[in-house]
Amino acid sequence: MFWKSKTKPNGKKVPAEEKKHYMEPEYTKVRVMDFDLKDLVVLPTKEIDLNEWLASNTTTFFNLINLQYSTISEFCTGDTCQAMTACNTIYYWYDERGKKTKCTAPQYVDLVMTFVQKLVTDEDIFPTKYGKDFPNSFESLVKKVCRYLFHVLAHIYWAHFKETVALELQGHLNTLYTHFIVFVREFNLVEPKETCIMDDLSEVLCAPLPPHTHNHVTER
Repeated sequence: MFWKSKTKPNGKKVPAEEKKHYMEPEYTKVRVMDFDLKDLVVLPTKEIDLNEWLASNTTTFFNLINLQYSTISEFCTGDTCQAMTACNTIYYWYDERGKKTKCTAPQYVDLVMTFVQKLVTDEDIFPTKYGKDFPNSFESLVKKVCRYLFHVLAHIYWAHFKETVALELQGHLNTLYTHFIVFVREFNLVEPKETCIMDDLSEVLCAPLPPHTHNHVTER
């Protein structure tokens, strides 16, 4: 487990749970595209290797989520985010020896991005040369990467959505989150008990858009 739920003794969620600005309709309706993202994540043809498809998409999500976090990174400091939080959850980092560490959010994200960068650039794990096999541990590593990336997305929504709106990037964040959730659901890459803290947002964003709806973000 890479997370620990933080609740009151009576089982109620912490008061901050009520401050879900990202759930307000004026924000959830904003996207940068209005077609079914399911079409983008399904394995295109049987001729394409599943591991190659997972590797390509995982690397893309890593780059996009890293970029999205960079837009608010100046607001995510050891003072503003003393723990890696999302909703009623605190995420702890576990090193290779299983040692548990409570980090500030920027420390945690740095550990995530460093870990993922090392994996996706390792030719023995994410091979790019034709004919080179993926390791037996590939799927489990992809699942670990996706779990970590979900933590980063959840933290952005929970702790930095106001800054995202101020930068007029909520449409990009919503589209990235929706695309990511549809992808991990399609290939069962993140357990539902891990993503359940954001189920309310996932349900709204992953619902089919009404016909003839155009929610494109205006370019400036």
